[in-house]
Amino acid sequence: MKTIKIFDTTLRDGEQSPGCSMGIDEKVIIAKKLDEMKVDVIEAGFAASNQRDFISIKKISEVVNYSVIASLARCNKNDIDMAYEAVKDAKKPRIHVFIGTSDSHIFDKLHKTKEEVIEIVKEMVSYAKEKCHDVEFSLEDATRTDANYACKVIDAAIESGATTINILDTVGYTIPREFSSFINYLMENSMLSKVDVSVHCHNDLGNATANTMSAIKQGVNQVECTINGIGERAGNTALEEVVANIDTRSDYYDCKTNIDLSKIYEISLLVSEVTGSVVQNNKPIVGKNAFKHEAGIHQAGVLNNKKTYEIMNPKKYGIYQDNMVIGIHSGKHAIVDKIKKLGFDKDKYNIDDIVSDVKCFFQNKKEITDKEFIDIVNSNKKIFKKYEL
Repeated sequence: MKTIKIFDTTLRDGEQSPGCSMGIDEKVIIAKKLDEMKVDVIEAGFAASNQRDFISIKKISEVVNYSVIASLARCNKNDIDMAYEAVKDAKKPRIHVFIGTSDSHIFDKLHKTKEEVIEIVKEMVSYAKEKCHDVEFSLEDATRTDANYACKVIDAAIESGATTINILDTVGYTIPREFSSFINYLMENSMLSKVDVSVHCHNDLGNATANTMSAIKQGVNQVECTINGIGERAGNTALEEVVANIDTRSDYYDCKTNIDLSKIYEISLLVSEVTGSVVQNNKPIVGKNAFKHEAGIHQAGVLNNKKTYEIMNPKKYGIYQDNMVIGIHSGKHAIVDKIKKLGFDKDKYNIDDIVSDVKCFFQNKKEITDKEFIDIVNSNKKIFKKYEL
């Protein structure tokens, strides 16, 4: 099996999510956890954007042992100089340069011609290569870029020393089949076979993970993502979703990652706490309800065999919560299971009455505490009469 490199940009692109800014010490803490989780590349920030980012990248570079440390840079010498100064003390430094390649970016944002952009790419990738062996080049808004022109830009970057080429779906515009075809075309009509190939997808249409997985099937070997999927607008591809897909459906994707899955939930909680970004309850893998069951039919199935309704083991991702939720849809099987887990002898209680009382309880409330459940159980204890001859 080939290994897919996981490039985490929580500290750079993730922080750009409104309200998700992090302090220097907080970034260092998260970077250490990413390193422990065996993330292959940590994009620690954008060194030229502000002094705080520059300092945090330098500090992260000093303490991370396993991961490559990358700093983003625009295609200009000042950005590249700042990026290198920030990452140069890392055990594995990387400079990540980018430029817009769609007509909208070239003409409306950069006010350049297509030929001028290619010359800029050649000059700036070469300049970055002089400073750092590991240079990643990104085509911003690649999915709205003419495919033939994208191939020319890619070849120019590779010939100038880029070791990784990153294809961006910057505004979440593409869809899986289209993205798959686009990646395949680039693979066949450029020099991509000589370097690592990466994708970076956004979730504006809800397709980020699906697009990323479709690109993996086309041969890319690096994916860029964030913890909990935080990022600009609707967010980025979620790291936990990608690694869970690869692990659960390795039969289909025929690949693996280096990620320590047991640390997924821990770092999800950490990022949520640090950024104040609440994870939605039904978020795959790390959401509060991702592995919980309330419907009676589902609960009965899971109690007999977890595989009936669970395709993943939550403990594998560091999640050890009780997956049975007592609610208005719960049936007798789950309620008896709860009674046993609380240490009661089910034979001493009127189970049908307990089930009925639980259903009534949820006419006015949405959740039940263990104390409230125990009160219902105790109020339905069987009365055993004594007889004498």
